[in-house]
Amino acid sequence: MITTRDKILSAVMKPTRYTGGELNSVIKNPADVDVRFGFCFADTYEIAMSHLGLKILYHTLNDREDTYCERVFAPWTDMEEEMKKHGMKLFALETGDEITHFDMLGFTLQYELSYSNIVNMLMLADIPVRAKDRDESYPIVCGGGPCAYNAEPVADIFDFFMLGEGEDSIHEVVEEYVKWKKSGKKNKRDYLEAIAEIEGIYVPSFYDVEYNDDNTVKSVTPNNSHAKPKVRKRIMKDFNATYAPETIIVPFGEVVHDRVMLEVMRGCLRGCRFCQAGYIYRPLRERKPERLLGIAENLLACSGYDEISLSSLSTSDFSGLRDLTDGLLKITEEKKIGLSLPSLRIDNFSLELMEKVQKVRKTGITFAPEAGTQRLRDVINKNINEEDIINSTNMLFRGGWTNVKLYFMIGLPTETMDDVCGIADLAQKVLEVYFAIPKEERAKQINITVSTSSFVPKPFTAFQWAKQDTRDMLIEKQNTLKSAIKSKRIRYNWHDNKTSYLEGVFARGDRRLSEVIIKAVENGCKFDGWGEHFKFDVWMQTFDELGIDPNFYTARERSYEEVLPWDHIDIGVTKNFLMRENEKAKQSVTTPNCRQKCAGCGVKSFGTGVCYE
Repeated sequence: MITTRDKILSAVMKPTRYTGGELNSVIKNPADVDVRFGFCFADTYEIAMSHLGLKILYHTLNDREDTYCERVFAPWTDMEEEMKKHGMKLFALETGDEITHFDMLGFTLQYELSYSNIVNMLMLADIPVRAKDRDESYPIVCGGGPCAYNAEPVADIFDFFMLGEGEDSIHEVVEEYVKWKKSGKKNKRDYLEAIAEIEGIYVPSFYDVEYNDDNTVKSVTPNNSHAKPKVRKRIMKDFNATYAPETIIVPFGEVVHDRVMLEVMRGCLRGCRFCQAGYIYRPLRERKPERLLGIAENLLACSGYDEISLSSLSTSDFSGLRDLTDGLLKITEEKKIGLSLPSLRIDNFSLELMEKVQKVRKTGITFAPEAGTQRLRDVINKNINEEDIINSTNMLFRGGWTNVKLYFMIGLPTETMDDVCGIADLAQKVLEVYFAIPKEERAKQINITVSTSSFVPKPFTAFQWAKQDTRDMLIEKQNTLKSAIKSKRIRYNWHDNKTSYLEGVFARGDRRLSEVIIKAVENGCKFDGWGEHFKFDVWMQTFDELGIDPNFYTARERSYEEVLPWDHIDIGVTKNFLMRENEKAKQSVTTPNCRQKCAGCGVKSFGTGVCYE
């Protein structure tokens, strides 16, 4: 039977975004399950299908006999137009069924600028956007992912959030849903009270927020006996034994990360003060090389991919890296499968290792010094020096690599124009390293790309109290750096300051922003992470229309005494530790990594990981 979906696919770009039916996708009879779960990713198919969390949770849920997990992605603008033209609601890829009356919808919150797409997807499904307007006939809407640690800007939209790692908690909330459904689904509140008892589950409607006259948060207090005063994140204590899918979906079309991703560890021991991921995923936990080799063989065999990538926040800190790469090379070399090692740090970069893994295919290398001067690198606790950078690039050029990307941030706390110009100076020194090598010992050409993003202060970091640079300041710094780069052999790419500004608003926002997001979508905003669709002026008009000043969230320094919108969330890292790190940053004092010396951040309370090595 030809469906409406089939009829309109010829009118849209990349129709395989919407067909489903890929190799290793899961087919079940919806009538045979108790729970229909829509895994929702608020971006395009190409972005969503590159996400490791989707691969894990999709398959672990579908391993349950009582649950059918289907994928639901944001339709591109042409598809949305066709859907509206034909009266078609948002649908799941596997069955093509509308999601309006699924049991549960789970959104992963990866990026603040995807919030408008979340609202738009609910609207396309004809599901009330605000949680208070959804009765028992509508799906339960939940969220997780890094942005869920401060989910206050979308708190009015979601029924609950899963904080931390979801491999166990996703099953627990589904099991409670099955019980509730079998009892007759009389009152949604009963279900939410049951799951509020689960570690890592945050039900925002069970908390009242009061504000001071100056618009800062006065208090966040539970209004339900099942709600905890502080919601503690969930982690997988034995990461080596944590679920890993034995199969992965192979997309029909090209996606952003078109390869097998092998998650070698979670967490990071480095303590970069700007990095939210480095704090929220603590403590560092590893998988054993022998388990990883088994996972890799399974995923390569079931997918036919010709590349495998090691996934982590800092791959070179994985203690079993050499054993793992030696084992993987035995698998990959014979089959001409590429092996990539992203997230290598400059200070322990190994040319020998890179030579080994890139025998099959050499690629460019990206280094992230983050700041152009040693003073500022110490402020952010990067713990690398210029000598590390020069020595590493020297080895790189002598090894035959010619494409080097240097990644920096501008707008970091305490940054001066000298620090900005230091980026150009460092890039020039790297270029000079290349020309200092005799011609017969180096590759024929050199390509150096300097990229800068604009620093956005994030919750649960040492810089969560910092003010964000204004757009004018960022433009001045970008122009200064552009002028300071003299060589035509150095390319400069920079990030749009408008998107960084809006990201900063939502990153440290509170519940009053939910109405702004909903209104902005009604005014036409969506796909804000895509430059061609980002409507900055519409966002600013919406803030003005609702009487909310976005600068309140970006342009001011917070005091240590201020109640932050996310203070009722517990990631294990203590607020006192973050204060100490902020003070050390002001003095350009560094903190050693977790393997060198415990800094007393607080995550030892989880009883696992690098804290107990």
